Amino acid sequence: MTTPALPDPRDQKWPQTLWIVRHGQSAGNLARDRAEAAGHPLIDIATRDMDTPLSPLGERQAQAIGCWFGRLPPAERPGIVLCSPYQRALSTAHRLLEAAGIDEDDVSFVCDERLREKEFGILDRLTAFGIRQKYPELAEQRLHVGKFYFRPPGGESWCDVILRLRSIIEMVTREYRRERVLVVAHQVTVNCLRYLIERLSESEILDIDRTADVPNCGVTSYEFDPARGRHGKLVPRLVNFVAPLVEAGEPVTVEPDVPAAPKS
Repeated sequence: MTTPALPDPRDQKWPQTLWIVRHGQSAGNLARDRAEAAGHPLIDIATRDMDTPLSPLGERQAQAIGCWFGRLPPAERPGIVLCSPYQRALSTAHRLLEAAGIDEDDVSFVCDERLREKEFGILDRLTAFGIRQKYPELAEQRLHVGKFYFRPPGGESWCDVILRLRSIIEMVTREYRRERVLVVAHQVTVNCLRYLIERLSESEILDIDRTADVPNCGVTSYEFDPARGRHGKLVPRLVNFVAPLVEAGEPVTVEPDVPAAPKS
């Protein structure tokens, strides 16, 4: 029997390696925890969501994961960095690269608004209790429709996030073939990228989300395998990888981003 020939490497449309990292713990995560614990309807944080900085722990988490990237052989480190414009993601990316010993002049660093966090509209800064108290009809609608399709007024559904991320995937396959690409973003964007790359169904990605939140500075990675599919494909290697945080003695945190939406 003849062994099928591997695809021509020139036809490879995917990056060689793709890492997706959630930002480190933020001040918003801490404010949300305090509000939920106290039963308050509103998360007490003065900054816009996009301006919320990392907490001191979040800075150390970014440092720890950066040290892990720095231990990779130079030829296997990221050459392209795509980052959400939100401050907590940018700070994570910059600290990660610094800890890894990667000069930002040696990589292509792209700040892309399509990687921003899901927009919450009028539910922004409300706790789960606050949503039920102020907008009971929306809480009921969300339970009926489900978080994948529910769009709060002025905000986005998961489908809306997926729509903008489809153009990110198209750009990556067009401009960064055979490259090593690092994406730094947010919990919902991490899961929605997984939905697209792994070709998951609504129920599959929501089961993943329901099981556990994406850890702060958790790494999900893919490696191109030319033997998979017709022209090769990205294959998962790491999922929510946090061993570098544990090794550094830093707590692993899994706080959802602001606001807190009830699990469905």
